[in-house]
Amino acid sequence: MFLGIDIGTSGSKGVVVDADGVIVARAERAHGVSTPRPGWVEHDAETVWWADFVAIARELLDVVGRGAVAGLAVSGIGPCLLPADASGAPLRPAILYGVDTRATVEIAELNAELGVRQVLSRAGSPLTSQAVGPKVRWLARHEPDVYARTRKLLMASSFLVQRLTGRYVLDHQSASQCVPMYDLRRREWAADWADAVAPGLELPELCWPTEIVGQVTPEAAAATGLPVGLPVTTGTIDAWAEATSVGVRAPGDAMVMYGTTMFLVQVLTDPHPHPGLWGTCGTWPGTYTLAAGMATSGAVTDWLRRLVGGEFTDLVAAAGRVPAGSRGLLLVPYFAGERTPLFDPDARGIVAGLTLTHGRAELYRAALEGIGYGVRHNLEAMAEAGGRAHRLVAVGGGTKGGLWTRIVSDITGLPQQLPAETIGACLGDAMLAAEAAGVDTGPWNPVVTTVEPDPAHTELYTRYYRHYRKLYESTCDTAHFLASEQHRTAAD
Repeated sequence: MFLGIDIGTSGSKGVVVDADGVIVARAERAHGVSTPRPGWVEHDAETVWWADFVAIARELLDVVGRGAVAGLAVSGIGPCLLPADASGAPLRPAILYGVDTRATVEIAELNAELGVRQVLSRAGSPLTSQAVGPKVRWLARHEPDVYARTRKLLMASSFLVQRLTGRYVLDHQSASQCVPMYDLRRREWAADWADAVAPGLELPELCWPTEIVGQVTPEAAAATGLPVGLPVTTGTIDAWAEATSVGVRAPGDAMVMYGTTMFLVQVLTDPHPHPGLWGTCGTWPGTYTLAAGMATSGAVTDWLRRLVGGEFTDLVAAAGRVPAGSRGLLLVPYFAGERTPLFDPDARGIVAGLTLTHGRAELYRAALEGIGYGVRHNLEAMAEAGGRAHRLVAVGGGTKGGLWTRIVSDITGLPQQLPAETIGACLGDAMLAAEAAGVDTGPWNPVVTTVEPDPAHTELYTRYYRHYRKLYESTCDTAHFLASEQHRTAAD
């Protein structure tokens, strides 16, 4: 059997899977994030990442027995920055991925020093709040005592691997999001830029997610209950593990992940840099990916549910009775700014067309449609970059009920496949561990349903989509003014 554990933003999950792909045990733990200042989002590696891993590992082993497990892989949120000393002990809480926006000054500086086009061409992604490099420079500038003691730069997966095996490694996919410190085409650290961003630091050895990089040490076995000598693979960032869990691995395959935010990963054979997307290494040698992430999706529907009251099942049922177009409503879901393809943290949400005849059912459907327009916008950006998707696989909690996936297929005009199991990245981790042991995971987690678009709805939604795009462009100045007012009043 194979063990997979994933550390997420708001919770961690683990599974044990047998060689036929049957999940024989599951475990979960909830946790939160720390926001000590506006724009800062952090995790404590000891009390969140390690404590969750230990608790989940012990719970799963209590079910299957420690002798039953033949391999382990981990994944986690990323790209993150956890500074650690020479022994791997954390020196401060981890600075999380693109939701942490503290390094805006450093982003501007590095763009000026290295060149916007040069960064995109060499690193494959623009410098944004998602990039690790600017956060390293922020650390050196604002916490010089911490930086002076820093010897290792870890992420959630590499921290766990280091704690379990003693190896200081990072997978290529995660490293490629350490913009601008990684050369995407050469698939190696960009030594000159890394020295400029992280002077004096030793960067981790680069491996692929399915490589076995070590075995569980006696010390780690005592803490976790895992058997001494258990093989451990490199692991990767959670979204790429989730794509693995649903078979998104061939060029042209794309995952659409319905969660608190919407995330898309598409597999390519060559890099296709785009200023509005993240270009990364793929999970396997010889592959690359384009990735996109909206700042909100399920967060908007949950906000609306709390605002109007009621349960999700009731709102989905009511919205399902509303015709496509929400009776003339259009919602722009930039309630927390927007990531790809706009990279505008000061974008703001809009509801256009409201009348006294509209109710919560129309509002809820308009929210689902607005997020669907955002998915179409990102897929169009991927196509512009030369990465047109040929197969979409839908995953995540938002796929339940059927309405949201149907709306997205109608808006994009593309079918979406739904797999049998949508537990997420931890299943992908178990697959990585199994593949490292030579197990064929191709039959695992088959597609069970395909959502087909309605051409009549696609035609209607295309008209709405044009106005969705215009709304942002025509209200951008107003949104930025209002965002500045919100920042000012929050500071007061």
